[in-house]
Amino acid sequence: MTRDFVADFLNMMAAERGAATNTIASYDTDLQQFVEFYGNDLTKVTETDVQNFVRHLSSCGYASKSIARKISTLKDFFKFLLTEKEIAQNPMINISAPKQGRSLPKFLTREDVKLLIEAAEHNPDLRHKRTAIMLRLMYACGLRVSELVSLPLNCINFDRRHILVKGKGAKERLIPVAESVIKSVIEYLPIREKLLGSSEKPFLFPSTLGKCGHLGRDGFFKNLKNLAVLAGIDPQKVSPHVLRHSFATHLLNGKADLRSVQMMLGHEDITTTEIYTHILSQELLEEVKTKHPLAKFKI
Repeated sequence: MTRDFVADFLNMMAAERGAATNTIASYDTDLQQFVEFYGNDLTKVTETDVQNFVRHLSSCGYASKSIARKISTLKDFFKFLLTEKEIAQNPMINISAPKQGRSLPKFLTREDVKLLIEAAEHNPDLRHKRTAIMLRLMYACGLRVSELVSLPLNCINFDRRHILVKGKGAKERLIPVAESVIKSVIEYLPIREKLLGSSEKPFLFPSTLGKCGHLGRDGFFKNLKNLAVLAGIDPQKVSPHVLRHSFATHLLNGKADLRSVQMMLGHEDITTTEIYTHILSQELLEEVKTKHPLAKFKI
């Protein structure tokens, strides 16, 4: 009976909600784990049973994030049973997920970013030249990778030195661009024409291969990983999102205004931007090393 309920739920998630294969597999794993803990008759589960399961997970060393995911699965499952009139009360009503600490964003040092750009610029391959410009724009403006690859050709106002970006929810924002980056984009335009050939595309970073007409996110991701190897940097440290984190971290460490960084990143809520203020700047570390009284003691 239990397997039928679980199977019916998984089929519903796939057919009606279009859940991905990996999501379905995760749901199945979570539910089978609960069945193993509780037993087969899921129509008799109580709030106390769920609380005991959560305590069991915690005692087994599961992280808060994992426990929260399993609770979410159970919420969806018992809501389904309630809708199907298999249960009269939902045991998940008063169950809340454990609080999760926010992990600090990873970022590159200024030297790492410089090494990446130089590795791309010094390579004679035109595609590396294109990657160099993309790197400069992403790091200079804190762009999301989806925003970067889909930039239209006319997105930059060269006279006023700003870029118009269409972000999440089709919301537009203006971001100032350093003069050196503007110059690099101008120098890139003839390279763009060579890469494009006789084709015509409305994008700053066009592609003749993909259906979307511009370089894809995966393509830029792979280029970035290859570039990290050439620059002598661990590829695991480098990703488009890490570059965006680096933009925000370096600006705030340089005493930039938090509200301005929020606007440039396109964050709806300033609390999302505030996570970067928890990262100690290299300058602050040096202050502690050289000026704190204990730093002068020899042990």
